[in-house]
Amino acid sequence: MTSVPGWGVVTSTAAPVLLIGGWTLAAALRPDPFDSVKLTISDLAALDAPNRWVMTAALVGVGVAHVGTALALRPAAPAARWLLATGGVATVLVAASPLPADGGPAPAHALAAGVAFVALATWPAVSRRRGHPVRPGEKSGGVDADRVASGVLLASLGWFFTELLNSTDRVGLSERVAAGGQALWPLVAVLLTRRNRRTR
Repeated sequence: MTSVPGWGVVTSTAAPVLLIGGWTLAAALRPDPFDSVKLTISDLAALDAPNRWVMTAALVGVGVAHVGTALALRPAAPAARWLLATGGVATVLVAASPLPADGGPAPAHALAAGVAFVALATWPAVSRRRGHPVRPGEKSGGVDADRVASGVLLASLGWFFTELLNSTDRVGLSERVAAGGQALWPLVAVLLTRRNRRTR
């Protein structure tokens, strides 16, 4: 039975630290007030955003961290690891295709963000390898928790998309809830996997 190497803990920890730290620092460094409830994470990395490099670098780091975690999470099914890695690559592409300065359409950015959000919300649901029974002490970190996690992540993503499509004043808040949860779950999965390995 394979386990998650120690560096997988580092990569899975890096994702939420970089994401939450990035949006917090980028907003704090702006010379103008920034409404994190209303405005999106991408607004912090837009071409005309002050200190846009902070959020851009954070997004690249988050994407690389997700790819690293996908490589480390060997006990998970290949489909789940591919989805997690896809979400990571798409996150890097979000950073590489920032919102334009004029606030116009950004199809490449929207496509990359959509792929990242969907991949990072769905990978837990397919993480259980076929034919692997749920062992004692594993249920809390096994198929049940994975599917519940994916359901919660998809629900928060649905909330964000609803706020975005209706252009409400809660777009930024809903995005941070969705993105924050997606950044945190790989860390939870890695820690549960390592704990279950030690208890056998």
